[in-house]
Amino acid sequence: AARNRSSRRSKSDLMVQIVENLAEISDRYDALFCDLWGCLHDGVQAFPEAVEALRAFRAKGGKVVLLTNAPRPRADVAKQLDTFGAPKDCWDTIATSGDSARVAMFRGAIGNKVWFMGQEYDLTFFEPLQIVEDPVAIERVPLDEAEGIACLGPFDAHADPAVNRPDFLYAKQKGMKLLCANPDLVVDRGGKREWCAGALAQLYAEMGGESLYFGKPHPPVYTLARQRLAELGAAVPDDRILCIGDGIHTDIKGAVGEDLDSLFITGGLAREETGTERQPEADKLNTFVNKEQMTPTFAVGYLR
Repeated sequence: AARNRSSRRSKSDLMVQIVENLAEISDRYDALFCDLWGCLHDGVQAFPEAVEALRAFRAKGGKVVLLTNAPRPRADVAKQLDTFGAPKDCWDTIATSGDSARVAMFRGAIGNKVWFMGQEYDLTFFEPLQIVEDPVAIERVPLDEAEGIACLGPFDAHADPAVNRPDFLYAKQKGMKLLCANPDLVVDRGGKREWCAGALAQLYAEMGGESLYFGKPHPPVYTLARQRLAELGAAVPDDRILCIGDGIHTDIKGAVGEDLDSLFITGGLAREETGTERQPEADKLNTFVNKEQMTPTFAVGYLR
């Protein structure tokens, strides 16, 4: 069937349509690929208006896939959402960059002996993954014994990524590949900015190393999200899927690359650049998207 592009604008028209809330456009879509951090929660607690917006979408029969660059398995993300006060009745399923990256690791993308970068709570990344047939046996080892790097995040989220240069220089010289389980560069945890695995992968690539990405904006995690949607028994064409997120180079770039409509949450990572209080300032928003050369279909201050 021909895809309905009535909601899209000309590629040459970089003015973004600002909407009041999700309900204003939700009738056009049957499924949401919704980001978490900056949209549904701030790393500490859920946003009540966002919870209600997703509940309302589901009440009308829509499906909500939480599509996140969290480097952990979806079961861990579900537990975390519960502690943040994001109830199960506002979402249907979860697709994580962590699960997408785990598939690659257990298929041998970075070898058998792996140096781990991240926090203690990230170690569930190494638990067996049932969907991979004949997985390789992964052994966590020190850097000087490793064949590759599994990067789930920095050891110190507030330290400049450059502190990893000596280790990365050694790894590059040994020809190691770095598997990036979270392409995000930064997140804001309760208002405090932290570095993510994406910043380390970017540094490693700039130093001449090879970084492998599996979260937004890269295709593997969208394949996983569509699989999760299909598992719900929902046959949803791409033109009935809306991507929601606050990352212009992850959520929005990924949606553009997949030819999916998008709703940009301007009150997240780009809050200052877009002048967002309750809503973005139109001029600042359009200056921002023109500068970044990445135009969402719609924009709203906060998910509500």
